[in-house]
Amino acid sequence: MDKSKRARVKELLTKGEPRDDVIVEGWVKTRRDSKGGFSFLEINDGSCQKNIQAIVDHSLDAYKDNEKKLHTGSCVGVRGKLVASQGKGQSVEIQAGELWVYGGADPETYPLQKKYHSLEFLREISHLRPRTNTIGAVMRVRNRLAYSIHRFFQDRGFVYLHTPIITTSDCEGAGEMFQVTTLDLNQVPKDNGQVNYGEDFFGRKANLTVSGQLEGEIYAMALSLIYTFGPTFRAENSNTSRHLAEFWMVEPEMAFYDLDDDMDLAEEFIQYLFKDVLETCAEDLEFFNNRIDKHLIETLTHVAENQFERIPYSDAIHLLEKSSEKFTYSVEWGCNLQAEHERYLAEKHFKKPVIIYNYPESIKPFYMKLNDDRETVRAMDVLLPRLGEIIGGSQREDDLDTLQRRIQEKGLDPEEYWWYLDLRRFGSAPHSGFGLGFERLVQFVSGVENIRDVIPFPRTPKHAGF
Repeated sequence: MDKSKRARVKELLTKGEPRDDVIVEGWVKTRRDSKGGFSFLEINDGSCQKNIQAIVDHSLDAYKDNEKKLHTGSCVGVRGKLVASQGKGQSVEIQAGELWVYGGADPETYPLQKKYHSLEFLREISHLRPRTNTIGAVMRVRNRLAYSIHRFFQDRGFVYLHTPIITTSDCEGAGEMFQVTTLDLNQVPKDNGQVNYGEDFFGRKANLTVSGQLEGEIYAMALSLIYTFGPTFRAENSNTSRHLAEFWMVEPEMAFYDLDDDMDLAEEFIQYLFKDVLETCAEDLEFFNNRIDKHLIETLTHVAENQFERIPYSDAIHLLEKSSEKFTYSVEWGCNLQAEHERYLAEKHFKKPVIIYNYPESIKPFYMKLNDDRETVRAMDVLLPRLGEIIGGSQREDDLDTLQRRIQEKGLDPEEYWWYLDLRRFGSAPHSGFGLGFERLVQFVSGVENIRDVIPFPRTPKHAGF
């Protein structure tokens, strides 16, 4: 095979220029047989939403040898001329001179036929669902967003940092973490009734990380601007459409940034990503707009082109209290805002993205900078219509005494955070950061309702297959 003749479907459909010799390899979406002695194969290689049509003459020896294998789902290669299409729906097609089958697919047992398949059903066959139009489009959009995230930070001088997946600290203080151990669970060593972690691999209790923030702050205190982008884990027994046990987080940390700088960067970040995906993933977004959310492109454009509203938490509570909306969860100063509250503010009241800032210190983690009123911290959340919170961040506490006191007030052991406190002992600096849940971003951009459908292999309670 002359590999120089290979081409991706997207390239051929985009350029649309006839060629005398081209090779396309992919999976058969459909096959139609004509009475004139030809078969029309719709082939897709995952590079784009559309298929390319290959016309195969039944007189080809390769067709005669492989006719029984040429069904939906089979993997094939064709070589021939790329010509202007005589039919509707495509600009070019391939007149196949050669055909080969890498692997057939029995139509009696292949689960993806030309019909509607629910996303719930597709989760049961996660090894085959990428071949569907919906999941293929989701993964191409996910890929582009990941690329854009790196480009956004790299173009602004940020250093990409790999923070540990295994950790001995709990960033959020919630305790909902997966333990990592090599101890024999059938014979756990104990000392006075307590697990003896001295015999474990790390000599102490270790967990999968819930966030790379604290470690990120270490490097922000030397490199000024850093960001992490990696997997995080939470052992939260939740089966909602918004939660996963394993998910990806984007977490920048910036020395010398105050809360206003933090909010500015978060807004610029979201708008950059949306503008880029609207420009580069138009075909897939059009698919989502037609099949999932009729207002998707309009919503993404609105977010990308309009300044975000900014409002203190206290003012947001006042707006919610005086609204005529019937909320499931009551609202009062000091409460955690629920998704219904966040969506009301972004969708119905302001009708655009909202940044809420200066939250009560009692409902926020220990590391957030305490305001002069001693009741609120310099925290901020970015809320989007249809979704609610997409980003959570804050200015970090840089005063040693205040940080020590807040750690104790949250019931945490200061000894566990000795290194974090050292950052305030030696050359402390004002700094800020935020975290963005990558899957929630992909959900919003694609319009897909369930977060399990925007990650290749979802991990949820009682489900860790594949």
